[in-house]
Amino acid sequence: MLKWVEDITQFIFLEDEPLSSDIIFVPGNGHALPSELAAQLYHKGYAPYILPSGRYAIGTSGFAGQKSGARLYDGPFDTEWAFMRHILLENGVPDSAILREDEATYTYQNAIYSRKRTDALQLIVRRALLCCMPVHARRARMYYETLYPEAELLVCPAQGADITRKNWMHSAEGIDTVLGEMARCGSQFHDILKDMML
Repeated sequence: MLKWVEDITQFIFLEDEPLSSDIIFVPGNGHALPSELAAQLYHKGYAPYILPSGRYAIGTSGFAGQKSGARLYDGPFDTEWAFMRHILLENGVPDSAILREDEATYTYQNAIYSRKRTDALQLIVRRALLCCMPVHARRARMYYETLYPEAELLVCPAQGADITRKNWMHSAEGIDTVLGEMARCGSQFHDILKDMML
C-alpha cells in the first residue's frame, strides 16, 4: 500500500478499546450499527448513560429513514434521536438510561448540544465513549474533543460497515467518502481553530 494511503487510513479510521466511562455519545446518523454498538457497551457496563444526538440533516425537512443495518427498525421517526432511541430500546436499554438531544442538524451541533445537555444535568464527563460509523471517527472525535476538552474520548466505531479501513481504497464510493471526510476535517475547522488560537 502507498504510504500516503496508509497515512489517510490511520488519520480517518480511529479505534480505541472501551474503558469504564461516564457516558456513551452517539452523534446523529441514520445507521443502525452505532446505536446497536452503544447498547452492547451499555449492557457490558461501560457507562450508565447513552446520549444520542440529532434532529435531521441540515437542509432537509425531516429524518430520511434508516440508511443501513442488517436489522430494519420500523418507523417512521421524526428525528435521528427518535430513531436511535428506538434502536436502543429494542436492544434492551432502559429508557431511564437514554438522554435526549433532538435539535442538532450537523456533527458540530451534536457536540455543542450534547455539552449543553450534560451541563444542564450537571453530569461530569471525565471519560466518554463515542459510537459512530468508522469513516466518521476522526471528525466526530475532533468535534466532541472541542466541546469536552477536559474529557478522555474513546472512539468505538461500529463493526460491519460497508466502508472500512481495509477496503475504502478499492471502490469509487469508498475513495469519495474517505477523501470527503479528509476535506471536511480541514474545511470545517477553520473558524473553530482560529477562535481557539492554540
